Amino acid sequence: MPSHQSLIDAVQTYFDALYECNTDKLNSVFHESSSLFDVDNGKVFVEPIESFSNDVATRTSPQSKDQSREDEILMIDYLSSDCATVKIRLRAHQNIFVDHLGFVYGENGWQIVSKIWHLEKLIGEH
Repeated sequence: MPSHQSLIDAVQTYFDALYECNTDKLNSVFHESSSLFDVDNGKVFVEPIESFSNDVATRTSPQSKDQSREDEILMIDYLSSDCATVKIRLRAHQNIFVDHLGFVYGENGWQIVSKIWHLEKLIGEH
């Protein structure tokens, strides 16, 4: 049975990957068949992990700009001992995102199989 700490560690890998724009870490925590979802003006946006990873590889990392870390776990909901949904909030540059990450525990440990994300706000907006 996977430990609670191992799920926390997987979430931390996700935070680190986005803070550093490190695609090795990103690809280690996402299942190779996972996708990301968002809705903008009623239109559903779907992006496979490969496309997201390529996008992250081209970004300027918050770490390289000495941005302070702002990431937190808001909720963990276990569906079973090896399935969980984790709600997080993080800052990347001027963007504050809230994500629901669907995790499963398999042969490669905890991996994200789906991500629903939302741009909560831009810093500087009122």
